[in-house]
Amino acid sequence: MIVFLKGQYVAKSPAVVWMEVNGIGYEVGISLHTYSKISQLEKGTLLTYLQVKEDGFSLFGFFDEEERTLFMQLISVSGVGASTARMMLSSMKPEEITRAIITENERELERIKGIGAKSAKRLILELKDKLMKSKPTENLLPTKNNNLENDALNALVSLGIARNTGYAAIQKALKHDSTLTLEDLIKHALKNL
Repeated sequence: MIVFLKGQYVAKSPAVVWMEVNGIGYEVGISLHTYSKISQLEKGTLLTYLQVKEDGFSLFGFFDEEERTLFMQLISVSGVGASTARMMLSSMKPEEITRAIITENERELERIKGIGAKSAKRLILELKDKLMKSKPTENLLPTKNNNLENDALNALVSLGIARNTGYAAIQKALKHDSTLTLEDLIKHALKNL
């Protein structure tokens, strides 16, 4: 198993990088997320995942462990292959994908090319619990300072509702009507539970 490559970036594109390591050239598939991190670098280290299939080997590279771990979790889901997982990581940052899965935001996942309603449901069903165990939920909720949403979320939490479940219910209510008052938002969110 090739765990990482450390060497010179010979050629880079948003999907592929060629790395020279001790005189050997490796072609490594990457996401836009990784490309944005290495685009200005001449050399560096990529964490890797080697996929072995009957028609050949494919090497995928990642700038950080968070992205590699999420990639491996994504490809563990039935119907999600390496190219789909790489497309997901190119469309959204790892923390955004994790947030969408934990908060059961199917629409956000469906915006990614290759992810339909069934795939989005399957991703949530198979990965939500795993991701919740590995990530503190508070860090995954949006950091934008929206007092109405925060007040509604705090009210739901004080009623004994889990923070991530409350957040998902609030987002669902806001999708239907973004002009709700605090009281109406809480009522609609409770109906969505």
